[in-house]
Amino acid sequence: MEHSLSPESTSTIPAPDGRTRYSSQRSDQTDVEAWPDFGDEGRMLLESVGQVIRPRPGEVLWEGGESYDLYLVRAGGVCLVDRRDDRVVVVVEPGDFVGELGMLMGQPAFLAGVAMADTTLLRVPVAQLRRLVATSVELGDLLVSAFDARRRMLTRWGEGGLVLAGDDDRHLHRLREFAERNHLPYRIVLRSDRPAWSEVTAVCALPARGPAVVTGRGQVLTAPTNRDLAAAVGLDLDGLSDRARCDLLIVGAGPAGLAAAVYGASEGLDVVLVEDVAPGGQAGTSSRIENYLGFPRGVAGTELARSAMLQAVKFGVRLVSPRSVTGLTRDPDGFRVRLDDRNDVTARAVVIASGVRYRRLATIPGVAELDGRGVYYAATEIEARACVGRDVVVVGGANSAGQAALFLARRADRVHVLIRRDSLSETMSTYLEQRIRHHDRITVHPRSELTSARGGHRLTHLTWRDGLTRRDVHLEAGGLFLMIGALPSTGWLRDVGVDLDDKGFVTTHGAFETSVPGLFAVGDVRAGSVKRVASAVGEGSVVISAVHAYLGAER
Repeated sequence: MEHSLSPESTSTIPAPDGRTRYSSQRSDQTDVEAWPDFGDEGRMLLESVGQVIRPRPGEVLWEGGESYDLYLVRAGGVCLVDRRDDRVVVVVEPGDFVGELGMLMGQPAFLAGVAMADTTLLRVPVAQLRRLVATSVELGDLLVSAFDARRRMLTRWGEGGLVLAGDDDRHLHRLREFAERNHLPYRIVLRSDRPAWSEVTAVCALPARGPAVVTGRGQVLTAPTNRDLAAAVGLDLDGLSDRARCDLLIVGAGPAGLAAAVYGASEGLDVVLVEDVAPGGQAGTSSRIENYLGFPRGVAGTELARSAMLQAVKFGVRLVSPRSVTGLTRDPDGFRVRLDDRNDVTARAVVIASGVRYRRLATIPGVAELDGRGVYYAATEIEARACVGRDVVVVGGANSAGQAALFLARRADRVHVLIRRDSLSETMSTYLEQRIRHHDRITVHPRSELTSARGGHRLTHLTWRDGLTRRDVHLEAGGLFLMIGALPSTGWLRDVGVDLDDKGFVTTHGAFETSVPGLFAVGDVRAGSVKRVASAVGEGSVVISAVHAYLGAER
């Protein structure tokens, strides 16, 4: 059925805070960046590849869930409409343009676009827009900054993205973590919040039990997997067909993989980046990285990952996520890489940047059962909000555990750090160890081991054995954060003949070359690597020279 809106209904926009918002209003710095002025030169570039159109009043230019082009408004306006309740979220007025980060990444629109009366638009196809972003420095920087600011603006408003509905349990936490790490705008609706739940069920049918996701076009996903959610919002950015080809395929979008993607694409390679969870890898779950060059006040892992992903998209990298690589074989054209959806990608060279995963304490009573309900393997704002005013326990003595402890101490009443060694100085950077030692709400428990976790709906109590007193310590706790060492993700490499060390890390020689020509390894997955963000970025950027040398020799 064709939808339309009367021009009178689109004159103002009810903002989430109850105020009236016009598209021309610039309430803060993010809004200023979101609605920039192209200038004469920028408009001339757009006009050189665009087409002027005059849609009818109320004409639907695109629906939520459909691909769309950039529209520069010359007269009239375009209403961006949430199809779940046909509510106007924002009006794009003369001088402004329609477009959002997903446009460059091949994602469909979150919101529908409807023309107002007496509207004249300059329509710029996405393919031409990508070319301009890649070739015009000024216009490219302006557009990428605006698209990023708009995504952050929608996230702040909780508009245009997803409704994550269900109970406060591990299933909803998984979906929330996925949306957060992939920078998808969303809002949470709990069954326990009767008014909010009734508001959603008034426009769509939600299941009686379990989690659900309502997309921007009103589609209800019942108990979706991360893959289901990604497919519904077009997160599988350019989506690769079977037997797709590229110059370089990179496995893993952590700091090393992102660096390789940016440098590879910027130097002319056709790059495909495969990631099984979200850009950023383990660094993406870090609340604050303070010893990375150029960030004197520190930087959140998610922010660093988002900025790197923006750079990669700007240079034309194709991201395929969430996908895992399950196999790798030699091919006359290089390598055949098998993805977990059973599609194959042919790549002339491959960089392994699959990183590591935290070990899980599934054998300790209660830990597996309370996963996502007080037991966590990351310390981000999502988890911290669930621990306000409570005692929490961090298990681990490396930098990731130290960063988590300091971050959680801002919200928690007290943070207890359990380590097996006598002190943190053997495993943690000095600046973190000193801050923790002098923090009045953090207590370090040496020679201590967790023994049990208990709780009904959520974690309520923890017990550990104190190695100094040889007594059990019982604590009423609101959160358990496990950061206890890591395992490499290399099981899929055994059949191709790649040399691994006794712990499963990839052995390399020379410029990050593996035992298989054309196959390289960088970052945490590489045997002997320094497990730091800066070193991973360095390896990811340097390996591109070796890739070019290999491809040149192959030619």
